Amino acid sequence: MDRIDAMKVFIAALDEGSLAGAGRLLKRSPAAVSRAIAFLEAHVGVELLHRTTRSIRLSEAGERYAVACRRILTELEEAEILAVGEKSAPRGLLTLSAPPIGGEDILRPIVDEFLDAYPMVSARLLLLDRTVNLVEEGVDVALRVAQLPDSSLIATKVGSDVRRVVVASPEYLASRLPIVEPADLAGHEIIAFTNFGLDSWSFAPPAGSTIPRTVSFTPRLTVNSVRAAMASAIRGRGLTRLYSYHVAEAVKNGELKVVMASAEYPALPVHLLTPKGRVSVPKVRAFLDFAAPRLRSIFSRLANEARALSSFDYAER
Repeated sequence: MDRIDAMKVFIAALDEGSLAGAGRLLKRSPAAVSRAIAFLEAHVGVELLHRTTRSIRLSEAGERYAVACRRILTELEEAEILAVGEKSAPRGLLTLSAPPIGGEDILRPIVDEFLDAYPMVSARLLLLDRTVNLVEEGVDVALRVAQLPDSSLIATKVGSDVRRVVVASPEYLASRLPIVEPADLAGHEIIAFTNFGLDSWSFAPPAGSTIPRTVSFTPRLTVNSVRAAMASAIRGRGLTRLYSYHVAEAVKNGELKVVMASAEYPALPVHLLTPKGRVSVPKVRAFLDFAAPRLRSIFSRLANEARALSSFDYAER
């Protein structure tokens, strides 16, 4: 059996979460998938996957081997592209990642358009509430809202005005003491979104200071979903903290109000991130060229709409 082909089967099983899923993706029988995994395990002399009837889980050795396999398969694809030359048409599987709401509401429609324009490309969109290691997880392009550390990733900027905001329903705010500064949050009911702090929120230092203002709390409700946090806030459960693009529509409709916008940290940039060496891959290059201008237009519109809402206080600090 060809070892490279077996590696492709192994990685497909990981990406799909099961041997059956790998079989469906690669159009192979379950027996053929099992033989490929067994071939690799016999070759390296260790168990790579812990199997049950319904799921698979990487062994410790399997985790290390999966990283190496992804690197080998990526380098092989890049070598083939160099051999064929830049005239090669975009083709193959494009793996993308994004935060759930940004990926579902903003990036997914662009992916649909891209697939219409490039019929030989298929896409896999991972909506994840965590920072993805693009190289180790085999991701070609990631949409990320954050200040970027120095890294080997190639960054294409598509937005620059995404802000953290604290919001609550008008009914909730009308029934409570006014909130002017972070310290005023004491005694309020908090809906904690796991990615933005389970028991505290940090705000920008006040004028003349370099020390952030941190407010500790015991949440009345903790959720790991933006939509759940927003829905509970709209219902009047309490205050929650999300990104401005998450709540822009609800604020515009009067369902939520933003408090203390001037206490927040400066706006965050939005980038499409790509591992070095992947930018020259035709399917990746084509997607960057296709998606970047569309994303810039969307994030620019969202920022303009947010500024137009009186509830968003964009006073300079």
